[in-house]
Amino acid sequence: MKKLSLKAVVFDFDGTLAKLNIDFSAMRQDVLALLSRYGVSPDGLRDLFVLEMIAAGEDRVSRLRPGEGAEFSKRACARIAEIEVQAARQGSLFDGVTEMLRELRARNIRTGVATRNCLAAVETLFPRIDDHVDAVITRERTPFVKPHPEHLIRMLKQLDVPPDRAAMVGDHPMDIQTGRDAGARTIGVLTGYSQAEALHRAGADFLLDGAADILDILA
Repeated sequence: MKKLSLKAVVFDFDGTLAKLNIDFSAMRQDVLALLSRYGVSPDGLRDLFVLEMIAAGEDRVSRLRPGEGAEFSKRACARIAEIEVQAARQGSLFDGVTEMLRELRARNIRTGVATRNCLAAVETLFPRIDDHVDAVITRERTPFVKPHPEHLIRMLKQLDVPPDRAAMVGDHPMDIQTGRDAGARTIGVLTGYSQAEALHRAGADFLLDGAADILDILA
């Protein structure tokens, strides 16, 4: 197998570096319940990812009740952050993650975490993450989250590495889509929410059992 020569590796967090067991169903239900209190119909929103659901809900609230959209969004984001932090308190890093990050640094490969999670959840589970990676961009730190490529592009600018010398590593097809759209190599891992077939279908260049196995495919 041809090995990768990279200057940077960017990781997703939940399902890639760590196991959080976030109850996304509860998140959606709570956001929809909050929408109903604003008198907004949930039609067409139930199948959205939760952040996209909040954005669409804010737009609907703003049109129905001018001036209250931002308040809805703030309350919804606070609720999903609460669920994330609760999950993070019970979560853990996958085996070998800290050792892998240490080895990447020893090889002068820059590292980052680009996640849709909130910063509080990441730091609850991985309190000294800044000691292990060069940059962390959570949803509060970017106007565009994955699968928008700007999330990864912003990270790579911060790491000062061009996309064609970087890889995006994640457990979800959106991570693969983000990497491809940003011009980076893509690596799927089987420790999270997606099966191998879905990651292959999304266009992953490589597929690994876990993020720590990336050391085996780097030149």
